[in-house]
Amino acid sequence: MNELEKRSVAALATVYAMRMLGLFMVLPVFVLLSGDLEGATPALIGLAIGGYGLSQAVLQIPFGMLSDRFGRKKMIYLGLILFAAGSVVAASSASIYGVILGRILQGAGAIASVLMALLSDLTREEQRTKAMATVGVSIGLSFSVSLVLGPLIGNAFGLSGIFYTTAVLAIIAMIIVSRLVPRPHQRTINPDTQPARAMLGQVLTDKRLLRLDFGIFSLHLVLTSVFLVVPSLLTEKVGLATEHHWWLYLSVMVTSFCAMVPFIIIGEKKRMMKPVLAGAIVLLLIAVVGLSQASGSLVEMWITLFLFFMGFNLLEASLPSLISKECRAGSKGTAMGAYSTSQFMGAFLGGSVGGLLLEHAGITGVLALMAVVLCCWLGVALTMPAPSHTSSFVIQLRDAARTDARAVDQTLRDLPGVEDVVILEGADTAYLKVDRQLFDEQRLAEFPFVQPASAT
Repeated sequence: MNELEKRSVAALATVYAMRMLGLFMVLPVFVLLSGDLEGATPALIGLAIGGYGLSQAVLQIPFGMLSDRFGRKKMIYLGLILFAAGSVVAASSASIYGVILGRILQGAGAIASVLMALLSDLTREEQRTKAMATVGVSIGLSFSVSLVLGPLIGNAFGLSGIFYTTAVLAIIAMIIVSRLVPRPHQRTINPDTQPARAMLGQVLTDKRLLRLDFGIFSLHLVLTSVFLVVPSLLTEKVGLATEHHWWLYLSVMVTSFCAMVPFIIIGEKKRMMKPVLAGAIVLLLIAVVGLSQASGSLVEMWITLFLFFMGFNLLEASLPSLISKECRAGSKGTAMGAYSTSQFMGAFLGGSVGGLLLEHAGITGVLALMAVVLCCWLGVALTMPAPSHTSSFVIQLRDAARTDARAVDQTLRDLPGVEDVVILEGADTAYLKVDRQLFDEQRLAEFPFVQPASAT
């Protein structure tokens, strides 16, 4: 990457991480700190925890499309203002209803797709994989950090302190966008990073993609639900004071992340992603059973949470990669838009339905919901075809290729390892889905109408 790209990617990854940190910090402590809110019931507490997911799910794709019309940075500013406003509303409210409103406002700043679109504008094709990977790492780190900072800030300053902190993070993010992120000279329509209306129907009827969308929906439903249960179990059954929860989460997250890395490598290198995926779901089921049988032992709780977050981290890292492999050439942005919508809808239902069950059936009801959803997901995972092992590859076409796009399409499809080709009309770009073990990039040099770019 050149210096401009490095600065842009670092700034946008930081903005993304700050926003996710603000959304997640409340998860590990909200159940414990919300009891003093006026009108608080388990059902409303669950709705407050997952409320951000509803507005995120509804506005994710529209925000990205509006940025094509009004500009990326303007929509990012709008999203961060909504996020900050929601944080202040939640922080200053003495009632659970105000906190719910604040969480929904936080989620309304649905700028994820806009950030990815701006990332596309500011990076070259050959550097986009590194750029997107950097953002992905920042998201994972922000979730881990949130589980540590949430209990620390909550213990020191209460629930309002967490929300005011998220408002400050949003303001800092706006300053970063203003000072460090350049304004692109032109907006590019990149189908690998942005949703496209023309491809939406195709994505929503693809059974392979729908299985993965159901997977991320289930994963975040379970994640949100688990934070309705675990904080109370740690405090009431294990006897671990709230101010000490941070070190438990820290040790669990670090060790579970390290433990899952070898399985990612095995799944990718040995082409065993289906058994790895199913095994991770089984780990979540085992953890749910462990939570239902919690005896009050700190060691047992640590092991249970280790299994849960090992499975969670493994799935959270694997599913986006599988979406990229399974979607058609040139439709990654649309596929990821549907995927993100499913993710946030899962978070919303995990909080709202989990909260209802917590109120009427107790912790057992929430754990039963998690077990049923995971069993359904395991059934889907076991019956799905083995994931493909393709990756995206971008080809830059010379001007002459425009005159006979059909012939170019067929020529590229005839290459060994090429499974799909999409040539963008009016642009000198083609998107390929290729099997890396069969595809020989050097063969492209034989054709005068193409000049190879790089994989995305």
